[in-house]
Amino acid sequence: MRSFARVSRMPDETIDPSGNTEAFRAFTNTPQEPEQPAASKLPLILGGVVLLAAVIALILWLAL
Repeated sequence: MRSFARVSRMPDETIDPSGNTEAFRAFTNTPQEPEQPAASKLPLILGGVVLLAAVIALILWLAL
């Protein structure tokens, strides 16, 4: 006879909040962390424009 591989059930270490009413209510009543405002992209855009201008100026200077 052949012996077949037996697959054992993996332990579930997380508690499903929908599993019981008390855990679900505790899950839904947890306070939300306030979202932080997104960082301004203006310095990145200005840096890109300055870099592009410098590259164009270098190309024009080398072409002369």
